[in-house]
Amino acid sequence: MTKWQVQEAKAHLSELIEEADKKGPQIITRHGSEQAVVLSITDYRALTVQRANLKDYLLGGPKVDNFDVKRSRDKGRKIRL
Repeated sequence: MTKWQVQEAKAHLSELIEEADKKGPQIITRHGSEQAVVLSITDYRALTVQRANLKDYLLGGPKVDNFDVKRSRDKGRKIRL
């Protein structure tokens, strides 16, 4: 990711937007610390897409209404007490 100082980002906003679109997220710094990120609209939408919650995910799995479990009729070995 490329880092831009605030002054540089202001002066070259069009270039900053193009870089975000072509090369990915661009970081804007102020006094050497990271302050903001510019994303392409594609990256932004990928991050903000609504995802199902855990309950919906688990309930959305394959349906097993006719689930028959075949159990062994073996009662195990005999032991003396």
